[in-house]
Amino acid sequence: MTTNPLCIPLDPDCVVHTLQHEAVESLSAGGEVVLDFSAVLRIDPEMAGALEELADRAAQAAGKVVLRDVNIDVYKVLKLLNLAQRFSFTASGSM
Repeated sequence: MTTNPLCIPLDPDCVVHTLQHEAVESLSAGGEVVLDFSAVLRIDPEMAGALEELADRAAQAAGKVVLRDVNIDVYKVLKLLNLAQRFSFTASGSM
């Protein structure tokens, strides 16, 4: 039986909180979480750490994290931090 992925919109003012709480809780049940990055224009070190922690938890829970609508500048930072390969990416029209 497949379940629909949970889509979590990210508010640029509370990305870290959302990643550490809502996304982690959703992963603990297993399955797929889609994070809507359309409003996120930059990644700071605290966000990068929260994303790394989320990727670790996803690997432990055999879950999947999809980042949706990531802008090119954010993607480049994720790539430089070797985080891009730990996530799947999609555009809003693809789901």
